[in-house]
Amino acid sequence: MSGLPAAAADSGHSVRLLGEQIVPNGLVFDGTTVGGLSSIDYDPRTGQYVFICDDRSALQPARFYTAKFDVTAHGPGPVTFTGTRPLLRPDGTTYPPLAKNDQSQPQNMRTVDPEELRVDPWSGDYFWSQEGERNATTLIDPSLREAKRDGRYVRDLPIPANEKITPEAGPRQNLVLEGLTFAGLGSLVVSSVEGPLLQDGPDATTEHGALNRLTMQSRFGRVLAQYAYPEEPVFAAPKPPGGFATTGVSSILAADPVDPTRFLVMERSFVTGAGNKIRIYEIDTLGATNVLNVPSLSAGGVKPVRKRLLTDLGTLGLSTVDNVEGMTWGPRLPGGERTLLLISDNNFAPTQVTQLVALAVR
Repeated sequence: MSGLPAAAADSGHSVRLLGEQIVPNGLVFDGTTVGGLSSIDYDPRTGQYVFICDDRSALQPARFYTAKFDVTAHGPGPVTFTGTRPLLRPDGTTYPPLAKNDQSQPQNMRTVDPEELRVDPWSGDYFWSQEGERNATTLIDPSLREAKRDGRYVRDLPIPANEKITPEAGPRQNLVLEGLTFAGLGSLVVSSVEGPLLQDGPDATTEHGALNRLTMQSRFGRVLAQYAYPEEPVFAAPKPPGGFATTGVSSILAADPVDPTRFLVMERSFVTGAGNKIRIYEIDTLGATNVLNVPSLSAGGVKPVRKRLLTDLGTLGLSTVDNVEGMTWGPRLPGGERTLLLISDNNFAPTQVTQLVALAVR
């Protein structure tokens, strides 16, 4: 259930660190606090990059940023922010903070927890995922939404019934829809939940991994398939015992714009006393069981996707391994290597950093 042990996996790729940039904590841009950057994507229409911010409208309204920077064999250049816009509800207003959420309103008018944003290769619109909410008084479904480039609401894509939040089933709190990517030249939308659904078995521990779900759907909405993704066990026990420990899928990225079966998956872990561990795997859905209509993955009998370790950020010589959550492909280098760009979410905390990382992948 835990998948390939990281130490034994070998993708056949060579990955090396090109460099990193740190965005100053507390940076103010256009009246907003820059931080909480939980995804990055390249926009070929502008040659710039788009970041989503996971501020739940607590500091300023839920929003995204555009920025420009160079990427060379020496790493990424300084990050210059060029714009920011709020994500808007169907009525044109901004999303409310959780404290002002109104449960009587439609799902697409309630509080959001933004996680990943991708530029639609067909239209240039923004598709974005958000985690919703599960607590004693509030149930908000996760969602996949389309927005215009100025943040205006376009539509909700349907999500599978098993990813909707009910008191007894569905995603766990804060382990919901995070990963999002296009595949098959933009004809497919692929999303991932961060952790196992309640009905799919226990969350990962140091003793065992877990099975998460990846969902494939047409860009027009129809859900086509789900696959089981074998999440690794938690990499260390918290110190002192009883401390916080979590692991999960924070980003998914098509390995090739044409191939609809191969992806990169980022597993992001944090353990009190041990810090962060970020690993990126290459996966292939070919031959995996379609579990869309399987009520629970805990019963066994399903074949998960194949996975191989691409890299562990802790082995690359970074200044620190922070809460890295997003990834996108950057330009090719003169020697033919692809660049892979990563961004960390500093949680608006003074002890964390917003870290832009550039890797070369052969």
